[in-house]
Amino acid sequence: MTTADPRMDLLAGQLADAEAGWSIGTFGAIAEFTREPGEAFDMERSRDRASVVTDKGGIRIVSHPDLRLIASESPTTESWSHRVALCLPYEASAMCRRTELTEIGPDREALRRRDRDGILFDLGLGALQIDACIRVGDADAVAALRRRTGRSVFAAESDVMRIIFAADPHRVFISRMGRAEVFQPIPPPGGRSPDGPHTHVLPKLLAHGRTHAATEPLPEGWIPCAHLYPAHPLRDQLGRKRGFRPDHHAAFQAVLERYGLPELTAFKRSVVEAVAAGRGPETVTVPSDRTARANIRVAVRQLLELEPRAAALAAWLAVYDPRDPPETEDPMEALH
Repeated sequence: MTTADPRMDLLAGQLADAEAGWSIGTFGAIAEFTREPGEAFDMERSRDRASVVTDKGGIRIVSHPDLRLIASESPTTESWSHRVALCLPYEASAMCRRTELTEIGPDREALRRRDRDGILFDLGLGALQIDACIRVGDADAVAALRRRTGRSVFAAESDVMRIIFAADPHRVFISRMGRAEVFQPIPPPGGRSPDGPHTHVLPKLLAHGRTHAATEPLPEGWIPCAHLYPAHPLRDQLGRKRGFRPDHHAAFQAVLERYGLPELTAFKRSVVEAVAAGRGPETVTVPSDRTARANIRVAVRQLLELEPRAAALAAWLAVYDPRDPPETEDPMEALH
């Protein structure tokens, strides 16, 4: 099925691609969805929504009249990351912003029919663009959580997290652009998140009150309500390294040309053209901001994979990407 909305057609096509990853979250709390090639899944598609569900979790994306897709790239310690933010204007992005544990009731919008009698509780993280919830089916756990509603889960005297770890509920993160559900077990404190769908809730980062990673260039007033991570040229959907895939690189560059910020894509294009013409870094005027320099690092790293023998490339690398010392990453960006 195709629609009159090319944005939803793009998103539905990416949902069908096992190489793509997804997330719904905020700075400090995020639910991520991936699936392995060959993993069994169910996909549903209508004019205004699309979803994919596996035995480990699922994601639903819905249409919105104010949706703006913003594609971008950022340097990482070793290479670069890329993503497409599903953005809404500030007011349109706002969710309930509860700050206490709150019972919502049966989760009638659950991705799987069998989960729709489960009781949804909002954890009360107070985030702008997401309601971070858990879905509980065990009657004793529901009763215990009901007795603790109306209080912060982060209060010193709260034992809500103990109850949650014992009950091991589904995690359900909801935004105006859809929902992500995680069925896999919650890892113990200090444990490693499982491959595939999982969540992170990091109170110290939530305390910053930011809506997204500082490394993601988004215009003021546009809030990311979900993220798509298309197939990457150097990593699979679980972050495992692999040889450079020019097809994946070309596919994302096409998305970047269509949905990237025009000033950034134009600047990156000027860098690529300068290197191709054999011109050094002194021939391009670089805006004095962090995003422009990050843009250059991404460009030269990509050129190192595409055209490693380009005569001018070494000079650009020496000026903008010496790799000494290693650059630091935003803690939320590193989760991807």
